[in-house]
This record gives sequence, structure tokens and C-alpha cells, in this order.
Amino acid sequence: MNRTANTMRLASTLSTLAVAGSLLYAAPAFAQDASPASVPGEIVVTARKTGEDILKTPVTVDAVTSEELDVRGIVSMNDVAAASPGININNSSSGHADRSFQQVVLRGFTPSTTLATTVSSFIDGVPVSSPSQINNVSSPERVEILKGPQSAYFGRNTFAGAVNVVTKTPDNYWGGEVMGMIGTRDNWRVRGAVEGPIIEDLIAFRVTGEKYSKGGSYENQNGVTLGDQSSVIGSATLAITPAHNVNIKLFGMMSEDKDGPAAQTRLYARDVFDADGNQVIQGQANGTTQAGVPWFFGTVPSIANPVTANVENTTQIRQFLAIDTNRVVDANDGVQGYGLRRKTTHFHGTADWELVDGVTASVLGGYNKETWSTLIDLDGYDTSSLGFDFPYLIERKVEDWSIEGRLAYESDRFQGLVGVSYLQSDLYQGLGGGFNLTESGLNPSGKSRSKTLGMFFGATYELTDTVSISAEGRYQIDKLEAYSDSDGVTILGDGNGYNPFLTPGFYGPNSLLASSKYKNFTPRIIVDWDVTPDMMVYASWAKGVNPAQFNTAILNNTYAVQVAAAEAGGELAIEPEKVTNYELGLKGRSLDGSFRYQVAAYYAQWRNQINQVQIVVPDPTQATNRSFVNTAANSGSSDLYGLEADVSWRPVDFLTIDAAGAYNESDIKSFTSPTVTALTGPMSFKGNDLKNTSKYSANVGITFDGDISSWDDGRWFVRGDWNFKSGVYSNEANLAKLPDLHLFNARAGVTHGNISVDVFVNNIFNNHTPVSVSDNYTFTPNFAYTGTYSALMLGLNDLRTAGLQASIKF
Repeated sequence: MNRTANTMRLASTLSTLAVAGSLLYAAPAFAQDASPASVPGEIVVTARKTGEDILKTPVTVDAVTSEELDVRGIVSMNDVAAASPGININNSSSGHADRSFQQVVLRGFTPSTTLATTVSSFIDGVPVSSPSQINNVSSPERVEILKGPQSAYFGRNTFAGAVNVVTKTPDNYWGGEVMGMIGTRDNWRVRGAVEGPIIEDLIAFRVTGEKYSKGGSYENQNGVTLGDQSSVIGSATLAITPAHNVNIKLFGMMSEDKDGPAAQTRLYARDVFDADGNQVIQGQANGTTQAGVPWFFGTVPSIANPVTANVENTTQIRQFLAIDTNRVVDANDGVQGYGLRRKTTHFHGTADWELVDGVTASVLGGYNKETWSTLIDLDGYDTSSLGFDFPYLIERKVEDWSIEGRLAYESDRFQGLVGVSYLQSDLYQGLGGGFNLTESGLNPSGKSRSKTLGMFFGATYELTDTVSISAEGRYQIDKLEAYSDSDGVTILGDGNGYNPFLTPGFYGPNSLLASSKYKNFTPRIIVDWDVTPDMMVYASWAKGVNPAQFNTAILNNTYAVQVAAAEAGGELAIEPEKVTNYELGLKGRSLDGSFRYQVAAYYAQWRNQINQVQIVVPDPTQATNRSFVNTAANSGSSDLYGLEADVSWRPVDFLTIDAAGAYNESDIKSFTSPTVTALTGPMSFKGNDLKNTSKYSANVGITFDGDISSWDDGRWFVRGDWNFKSGVYSNEANLAKLPDLHLFNARAGVTHGNISVDVFVNNIFNNHTPVSVSDNYTFTPNFAYTGTYSALMLGLNDLRTAGLQASIKF
């Protein structure tokens, strides 16, 4: 795929007017290869479980090719989001902003809880448990971002959309690549790949290996770097062709991430003083809420306090992390100090068999396992002068497997598909620490299991030579189960046999505590019209369902805390979220194919919205005299609407202009959160925006390129990108908002035959704007400021980085 084709994502906001008359917006785009062609080529996507030209697919989908990923240095979903309209990544939650927690936010569908997700991830169409696994696919063929409900074909959690990473299929001849990158801030990457035939025309293989490391951009009070990251990734692929009508692909991947303390800090609403009256923290609140709480109003100020944290790996810390009881992650596999350690394993297989002409049977199956543990400084600043510290360990283990079978039929005017899928996922969580760095300080939860059975279909009929109608749907049965941990659990009551959630008593080890079953049908209707051979208009109506969840963590608390959680709206089992989505789109090409465009407008009704309810209540059983309980409740309703577009234009042989843009509006109809209300006082949230989402996003990229006349197969390119995200709110009250984020990147390179050399500078102007925000607390020895939110947790941006990258293909 040529790198000119890669341009396709950047041009919407500026160039759409030339295509669609009154269409307004423009936004981010993707980059070029070092050897772009004069006319962008066709990009094939699998948004409807079959290969289709992206400009002929009546679904809003963006695609980033492997060449684009390399030339722009995109190595994670954070990078994809930075260069894409209508996408945010939230990595800030529960006192940490690191790679352990990442939520993909499409079109403003911001999950309110750490367990909820509105966007699912897939590798070759096979579901994976978290975005971190798609991050670790080395040099994929492409990344597909599908927007709007995708339940009919992709199933659970594709509420706002889906991200599908397509891996490369090995060719039947020998080849490979070696790539190395070195940059400032101890930034380096080495990647190698080799492929070839095992048995010619029968079995081919591809093996990749990658090692990546970067130093953080910040230091704490002791000179410890914050934001260090490193990853090791290995993958292998087999392509088996036992007959001309049978294709089998097997893929396996293992990875390990080892990060240092996260690049994060807080904006504090209150001053903090030590016992001698010396100021330790400067409060930066610029007003007081109706509840009388100091807080931030409008765009938050620059950070006045140093970026600090207590992250010394003392003997006590190491002894605590060596405890192997009450753990979710084995102590040997867990983090060994402040920071993150994550291990992932993924295997999947796909098989396609053309039974007869026009009829194809397909089978997909996959297995995923991810464990991570992160040790954070929960107080988040240098508390040594206060004689106080609050180290905290958070762990998670997810294990799932899935299988899918489908049958597809295609004739001159009709295409149809039917299938069935099953997914089972087990989740374990645990946490603990603070003052009590002992075995008893660890608090693991029992297993949460989800079982999803889906039966789906899709049918497209060409009414005329230019008009088609598609009907799709999925009938889905979700069964959720919650279990006690390996020690069992005692459900406390009031002494008269009452508990707000379960019958009081002892539930043995790994006992089933609760079970719920939900049945839903999610249809989608699409009508598309080929206005000309090079222009398509489409309209769709779709339903989506986001599975429910349990609040089993409530059960580990005292009876008084459980009652407080129930009174605040917490329930043991909550209902699924639902969405109805309406969409109009325009796609095509003009000017002999040198100008390509995609435009979409949507309106979505999000109902039964799941919101986080964090309760802080007095609890004399804790050293802090308080308990923090995270629960979730169906307490919201919102409408979302917007306009998205991207274009790519190559007006002359040496110039490509990309632009893309998105306007993503949200309108809260109802919202209830005792935690937010405790901060703000009584107020109406109606008409406000959802949190953690940019209303405006844009990207413009310009590439100059050409041949080097004195070299055989010689090319050169120079590219510059501007990525823009408008500031996001920290909560639904819309009081505090991050500044707008502008990032400028540049890259230049030459290619001579199989050898390419690039130089790059990311964040040219060293922009310090934070990339994520969440409400949090100011911790002091007496916990005086933890009754309501009293600080903002900020995820910090990578500062300016320059580097050199070279690769050779053989």
C-alpha cells in the first residue's frame, strides 16, 4: 500500500466544503510513506466481516495502514487517538494515570466506570480483553476504527464502535525487515520480522520480535524519572492453504510491559501545611461550589506545584510486594516496585472454506490472558515532611476465550451471512496497601464471569444497479455471574437477617453470589445509493447494547458501608445500557482519484447510562477512618450528535494534503451521582457535556515527496502534522476543563532501494498540556479533604522528543 494512500485521515475539516457543499468540519489525518504514489490506492476493510473498499462500505470507518503507522511513529492507541478525529483515550482513574488503565472513547461515549467500556477491541475480528493487546501487535497490516454501534457483526461492548487490528498474512516467499530507532529521552526501539514458506504453497510463516523503551519526561523530588516505559513483544503467524478454496491463519502473541512510576500529578484545590506551618502544597482553586467546596472553574491553571511522588522502593515496599497470599497476580509475576508490570498472551485462529461458488464457511476462535499489577503513590506528592505516605497496589487478571462460526453467500444482487458466536470472560481484581502493608491489607475480589451467546445475520440486496438495502441483527444472551474469593466471604447484616444486597451469612470459597441473564436484539438497517460510480451516500439506523455489570466490591465492606452504598444508589446488579443511532454518510473520490473524502453525521440516544458512584463514608475499621467504595448505577441519559470528515488530496505529484476533523457534541438529559453532587451542591446537569471527550478535534498533515534522480529506487519525503483536541471536562458538572491540546510533529526521510532512514521531532513546541483528567482527592495525615473531591488527577504529556529511525527490508 502506497503512503500517499495513507494520507486519507487528516483532511476533513478543511477540504470537505469542496465535496459536500455545506459540510463544515475538518480534523486529523494519517501519514505518508517515504515513497508515496501519485494517486491513492484502494484501502480494503472488514467492517462487515468481508473485504470491502473503504469508500464503498456504508459504515463510518477509518483505516490506518502499516506504512502510516511506521512513518508517523504510531505505536499505541494513544498515538492513533492523537491523530484521529472523534477519539479520546482516558488513562486516568482511581489515583493513577498509566498504561494499566485505558478507555477508548469514540464520539463522546465516555464510560463512567473503570470496568465499563463502550468500545471493544479485536485482532483479525477475534475479541481481545483490553486495548493493551491491540497495542502490542507489531507492524500490523492496518488498524480499522469502526464508529457507531457494531453489535450486529461484532457483538458485546461495541456500543460506540470497535477497533480491529488486522495482522499481516505471510507471503509464500522469503522476506523480512529490521528496524531500529533511537531518540532523546532514552527513547529506542528495535524490531525484526522474517517470513517465508515452510512447505511451498502450503504453509508459510511470519515471526516478529520487538523491544521498546522510553524515558519519562518528568522527575520527582529525588530525581526519579516519571513515565518510563518498556515493552517486549513476540508474535508468530502461520498461513496454511491445504486447498485452493481453504485458507487458515493462526496467530500467537506474548508481551510484557515494565514501566516505572507514572507521569502524573494533581491540581490541588486546598493548601497543605506541615506541623511547623510550612506550605507543602499550594492550592489552586479559583472559586467555591454551591456546596461550599473550593474547586476549579473554567480552564484549569498551569501546575504550580512540582511534579512529585514518594516512589522509593524501600525494604518495606519490597517485602509487601513479595506477599503471595490474597493476591490476584502471583507475586513473581507482579510489579517489583513502584510502576506497572503487565503480561499478555493471545492466540487465535481463523479459517475460510469456499464450499461452492459463492458460499463460504468461516470459523474464528481465540484465547486471551492478561495480568497486570501497578503500585502507585496514592497521595501523589512528596509527603515526607508530613510523616505520611500511602503506597497502594492495584491488580487485575482477565482470561477469556471465544469461538465464532458463520456462513456467507454472495450472488449478483444478494449477499447474506448468518453466524453464531460464544464468548466467556473471567475477571479478577484486587487492591490494598496504605498504612497496612501486610497480608491483611490486601483485598482481592472474587471472580466475575460473563458468558455471551450471540446469533447474528446480515443481508444486502441490490434493489437497482445503484441502490442497495442491508438488514443486520444479533440476538444476544448475556449471563453474568459473581463469585466469592478463595477464602469465601461473610455477608454482614443488621442482626435481624437483613442486608441490602444478599442474605447475611458465610458464602464458601469460590461460591456463586449472584447471577443475572439479559436478552437483547440489536438490529441495523442501511440504505446506500451510488450517486455516481465514484460517490456513495448512505443512511443507517442501529441499536446497541452494553452489557450490565456487578458491584461485588461492595460486599467486602462493613454492614454500615454497604448500607451507605445502597442509599447512594449502588446495586449489586445493574441493567445494560442501550443506544439508538441514526447516521448519514457520504464517501467518494474525484479528480481522477487524487481527491478522496468521507463525511458522516450522526445522532445517538444513550439510555440507561451506567454512572460511577464513589462513596466515602466513616469507617472506624480502617486506619484512615474512611472507606472508599466504587459502585455503578443506571443513573443517566444523554443524546450525542456530531459531524466527522476526512479527506486526502494530491493536487500535484510532489504534494499531498490530508485533513480530518470531528465535531462531537453531547447533551446530558439526566444524570445522578452523589459523589459529584457532594462536590457541586444541588445543581442540574441537564444540557451539559459528557466528561473526558473533546467536542472538537482536528488534524492537518502536509507531505512533500519525490524521486531522487541520482539514485535507483530513491525517494525522499518531508511531512508535518498538526494534531488538535479541544479540552475535556473532569466531570458532568462541567466546572473544570483541560486546556486545548495542540501537538506539532515533523518527519523527513529518504529511501534507497530497501533501505530507509527517517528523522523526526514529536511535540516540536514542547507543549506541557495534560492529556487526561479525573476528579480525585488531596490526602493529608488526618484525611480532612477526602470527604469530597479536592484535587484533579492529571495524566502528563510526553515532551519534545527527537530521533532517528532506519530500516532495511530483504
